[in-house]
Amino acid sequence: MIKGLDISISIFYIIGIVAVGLWVGLKKKKQPVNGNSNEYFLAGKSLRWPMIGLALFATNISCIHLVSLAQSGFDSGLLNGNFEWMAAFTLILLALFFVPFYLKSKVATLPDFLEKRYNRACRDWLAIISIISAVVIHIAFSFLAGGIVLKTLFGIDMYVSIIVIALLTGLYTVIGGLKAVVVTESIQTIVLISGAVIITTICFQKAGGWSGITEVLHTTHSEEKISMLRPSGDASGMPWYAVFLGYPVLGIWYWCADQTIVQRVLGAKDINHARGGALFCGFIKILPVFIFVLPGLMAWVLAQKGLFDISSVQTVNEAGKTITESKGIYTLMITQLVPTGLVGILVAALLSGLMSQISGALNSIATLVSYDLYKRYRPETTDKQLVRAGRISAVLALLISLSLLPLINQYESLFNGINDVIAHIAPPITTVFLLGIFWKKASALSAQYTLWVGSFLGAGVFILNKLLPDTTLAHIPFMMMAFYLFLACAILQIGLSYIFPVQHTRESETLFWKTPLEPLQDKGWGGIGNYKTLSILLLGVMIVLYTIFH
Repeated sequence: MIKGLDISISIFYIIGIVAVGLWVGLKKKKQPVNGNSNEYFLAGKSLRWPMIGLALFATNISCIHLVSLAQSGFDSGLLNGNFEWMAAFTLILLALFFVPFYLKSKVATLPDFLEKRYNRACRDWLAIISIISAVVIHIAFSFLAGGIVLKTLFGIDMYVSIIVIALLTGLYTVIGGLKAVVVTESIQTIVLISGAVIITTICFQKAGGWSGITEVLHTTHSEEKISMLRPSGDASGMPWYAVFLGYPVLGIWYWCADQTIVQRVLGAKDINHARGGALFCGFIKILPVFIFVLPGLMAWVLAQKGLFDISSVQTVNEAGKTITESKGIYTLMITQLVPTGLVGILVAALLSGLMSQISGALNSIATLVSYDLYKRYRPETTDKQLVRAGRISAVLALLISLSLLPLINQYESLFNGINDVIAHIAPPITTVFLLGIFWKKASALSAQYTLWVGSFLGAGVFILNKLLPDTTLAHIPFMMMAFYLFLACAILQIGLSYIFPVQHTRESETLFWKTPLEPLQDKGWGGIGNYKTLSILLLGVMIVLYTIFH
């Protein structure tokens, strides 16, 4: 537990963020946010690339990442850093291929895009799935991680701390809309990264630098901990082919087809800012391996040297094996390795990750409910009514996510729990988006049935694995399960597209690429800021990094 100066810093930070969010949301504009839905949900299409990139990163990185990636670094080394580095490739796809369609079609939501490309049934289904996934994945899991950390550090009851954070985050999010969310997320990203760099630097120095780390790894025959790509049959269940086959299924849904993430891009000033923001986030995503995962590995090294006491988070199971609790390493690192004063900054970083992801999800839920459900049945509704409906839905989402906490608390690893859920949700959505923009023959009915059947198939497999954990099916790693489900959905949609041939509307005829090179015809900005130059540079950096840490 911590107290004194560090508690004061943490409280001051929370008050400051809420104040900034309220100020941005309430300050006078030509069209007040209370009556302008475009201003409330899409920040008036005014976002520039730095803010978009920082907001994308902040919405993605939550308290779960800080806690669980450090734990994964402690347990298995850099392996789970693949979730961070592989994101760079999908952000390139977002910038090059998805952004032009989203902005050209002038949609406020991704379900709206699916209606323009396919039909209304696809829109309705994706809206419902997106709302459910935002409540479960982006809010409930984040609340749980934050509650566990705050209980460990401050001794506050988990549910009390979660409710307080929910009220404060919901306050500026519900009042201020996307602009308030993005501005606060930009600040929170800087704080989050700064806090992570502090603990990384401290651990690096205590471990004796890179040579001290590699020496311990060599002595303990644990060199594989610094390898990102593992061989077939690796005990982690995530060999190299699972990363390259399974992650794109999860990543394309998460980064290119999930409203919570893509909404920051939809609020861009123009296509160049949208593309630049996505690619900027791709470069930032290089950092988490070094500032979130590596500190966990260094904590393991320090434990081997006797410089880090982990006895308080260890238990012995019935088989006599020592088990390290998945939710305790990061908080131990803060309390044991970080000096007073800096602890408060680290707690502020944890709160940044928690509040930014929740605020982003709440705003996206408000947008989906308002545009894709409320306006769907009340087309004559006013902007003021849309904003009110969005605010009510955000409050309801908070209440529902709080009720889910006891259920999801059953996962031993929250990070693995999230990815397990995503692996069963993502395949049909990834399929209909990919085929929709790259294949002109992808028909409306084929997409509709693929979303329905694919979603029920994923849910069925997920439930079956939980009810019968000893079956062969239940032992398939979630990354490969995502790939297998994607193959099934792709075969289904391609087959159905021939059974129910496409009948394009005047609008849908413009919403697929005739050739993969077509989106590259746009000149973009000149110089280093050009989206083609940035894409090539980011791709090159990632290839070099994977070559070094293969």
